[in-house]
Amino acid sequence: MTTRDPDQEELMALLVSVARSDRQAFQLLYKMISARMFGLCFKLAGQQELAEEALQDAFVQIWHHAGEYHSDRGTPLSWMLTIARYRTLDLMRSRAVRRTSGDEHLEHLEDQRGGPLDASLRSAGARQLTGCLDELSDVQRDSILLSYYRGFTHDELAQALSSPVGTVKSWIRRGLMALKRCLER
Repeated sequence: MTTRDPDQEELMALLVSVARSDRQAFQLLYKMISARMFGLCFKLAGQQELAEEALQDAFVQIWHHAGEYHSDRGTPLSWMLTIARYRTLDLMRSRAVRRTSGDEHLEHLEDQRGGPLDASLRSAGARQLTGCLDELSDVQRDSILLSYYRGFTHDELAQALSSPVGTVKSWIRRGLMALKRCLER
């Protein structure tokens, strides 16, 4: 694994090649960003096994959806890191549901419909919204997206982000105020 910071144009070129099912480009992309993505997954999950599973899932998703990347969704690196972040949080949530509910069938249920953020991102203000989301801190952005996009409750967010409920509420409130200011510019 390499330690240099990948060039966004280079990542874009690799994503285009990966979209054409170029295995060598995918291998190079993996070598360039896997360490960084694993670090993010591990930081969120706090468990090596879960972080490794999330990393693998994220790269499978990148392989299958590389052609869907558009520059209005942010830089190639931030797009891929977002995939890794969501895969990690999804896995954490699914394991928490299995531990607390005892309902084995729940792990197979998944809502395939787009959330309210999907519709917003497709609208004319998608570029501005994406830019404003990128200006938020990671915890603010994650809290808002998980709350509004994934439907997490404050308690679920607190558990997923390993933070007190009050702190999570503050991140959401401050993040929404910052988004409002940014979108009003």
